[in-house]
Amino acid sequence: MTCTVRIASPLRSYTEGAATLSVSGRTLAQVLDSLEARCPGIRFRMIDEQDRIRPHMRLFVNSSEAQQLTAAVADGDTVHVICALSGG
Repeated sequence: MTCTVRIASPLRSYTEGAATLSVSGRTLAQVLDSLEARCPGIRFRMIDEQDRIRPHMRLFVNSSEAQQLTAAVADGDTVHVICALSGG
């Protein structure tokens, strides 16, 4: 299963500036593992030590927000990685 991952701009230093990448996986966890294999260090920015999505991150499969890493990903889906911004 191949999907497209759209990377938020704050994380593009891990992707050599790429805004989208094609990776494989049947679940969000597998997609993030494939992404980590290509872009070492990126997964830790999204997922904590207990394998939970970090509070400042939002991960979507197509238009549905994923609450768990077990979320299904189908061939041709788009995973959106969105970072919350803060400051003033």
